[in-house]
Amino acid sequence: MNALAPSGRSLAPFEARLSGVHDVERKSAAGDLARTGLPGPRVEAWHYTNLRALSGHVFAESDVLFDEKEARAVLASVIPEGSIFEKLPRLVLVNGRIAPGLSSSTASLPEGVSWSSFASAPDFGTQTSPQRDPLVALNTALASDGMQLSVATGVKAGQVLLVSLALSSSGVVSFHPRHNVALAPEASLTLIEISAGNDGQELYFHNPVLTCSLAEGAHLEHVKLQQEAGNAIHLATVYADIAGHATYESFTLTLGSALARHEVHASLAGAHAAVHVNGAQLLGNTQVGDITSVITHSAPDCISRQTVRNVLTDRSRAVFQGKVLVERVAQKTDGYQMNQALLLSPTAEIDAKPELEIYADDVRCSHGATVGALDEEQLFYLRSRGIAGAQARQMLVEAFLIEATDLVRDEVARTLLDGALADALLNRITAEERGS
Repeated sequence: MNALAPSGRSLAPFEARLSGVHDVERKSAAGDLARTGLPGPRVEAWHYTNLRALSGHVFAESDVLFDEKEARAVLASVIPEGSIFEKLPRLVLVNGRIAPGLSSSTASLPEGVSWSSFASAPDFGTQTSPQRDPLVALNTALASDGMQLSVATGVKAGQVLLVSLALSSSGVVSFHPRHNVALAPEASLTLIEISAGNDGQELYFHNPVLTCSLAEGAHLEHVKLQQEAGNAIHLATVYADIAGHATYESFTLTLGSALARHEVHASLAGAHAAVHVNGAQLLGNTQVGDITSVITHSAPDCISRQTVRNVLTDRSRAVFQGKVLVERVAQKTDGYQMNQALLLSPTAEIDAKPELEIYADDVRCSHGATVGALDEEQLFYLRSRGIAGAQARQMLVEAFLIEATDLVRDEVARTLLDGALADALLNRITAEERGS
């Protein structure tokens, strides 16, 4: 068992995790974290998302062994047996480690697509910044496994599933998977990422880092469904480097965990590149959901788009931080951001901070934010036709959020999100009816 103190000032031994040159990277990252600790509210990027939930706990590495029956039950809750998703190639991690018995064989992958475990061929890459990002530093110091996937030139890889499951374990645990995806020129892939856990277990902390490298003309659609256990902490970081004429499209749907943050750093490094960083959050109780992005335009004639929708009930809180940085060389930039929120409770809160930093003089950039409640006239119309109040609210909320999921181009991935969203709304209606 390897323990870590969330302050970063007392990391347990990690030298045995991997050998060779990577020890230098791990020790350097641990040193960075020891100097800074985890970010507090005085750090601008974390002003609205407080990590005090991590304080007071010493997180341990999860046990290697797990109950396979329990794992299959949790897996079936997100990938129903007999569904189209069950037929897709999948790599499954349980408590941060690849589970071969739950994953597809390499024979199921299309020709030109390969994957391996991070533990067997570790590669930290050069995209991340442990010295600037304490959570990436923590991941670099403690990563024990993850997925490394590559797609060869011109290959249309279709859909691949990356599933992370959190299962019951003794004590408070954490896991820090490291994933790398590389697309060669003109390659394409839809990566469907699912994070799930079983409710009732003790607090756990999931801190994944994903790096994406897109060569000239490549296309990656990254769709993420986050439905961790209700008391989980999920803090994810994504780095995407996008070459000329390449496109990175991402969408994250946040439904679970007590505290969640999805942070994307996208760099448009070649002319005519594009990035879309979209998402939706459905939050209740005291959940906190944070979608943060930093999009850097480093080349001319590039496009960035970001649309995020939030639905908040009870005392939940959503955070949207979107920064677009346009460097001097990035003429003809086209950037757009929009954050919209439905507040269904007087105690719910949305904190929005769109930001533009522009050094080029021939650009078209805009951002906006809207906050409101459900339309009373629409509710009255539905109620007047015999629809119960809770169901009428569900219909309007679902319509609001489905406009966001419609941005997902891959039909299979969109079906997964819409199904998870419908289930979450139905569960919410059931709870309302029980409380009434």
